[in-house]
Amino acid sequence: MSNVEEIKVAIEALPEVDYVQLRQWFNEKDWEKWDRQIEVDSKSGKLDFLITEALESKKKGILREL
Repeated sequence: MSNVEEIKVAIEALPEVDYVQLRQWFNEKDWEKWDRQIEVDSKSGKLDFLITEALESKKKGILREL
């Protein structure tokens, strides 16, 4: 399989059980990528504003319990 179109055709031909497995694999890959990005952003300080926002909300008494 050398290009995306060929891969799409192959995916369309998969039995349902294999398609479900492939979809789950893609989903897991997406979540892994998301987790890595959150970790990088957290270490770089990009998410510090969320902590500040939560602390300010707590001081104002408007922080909601989850």
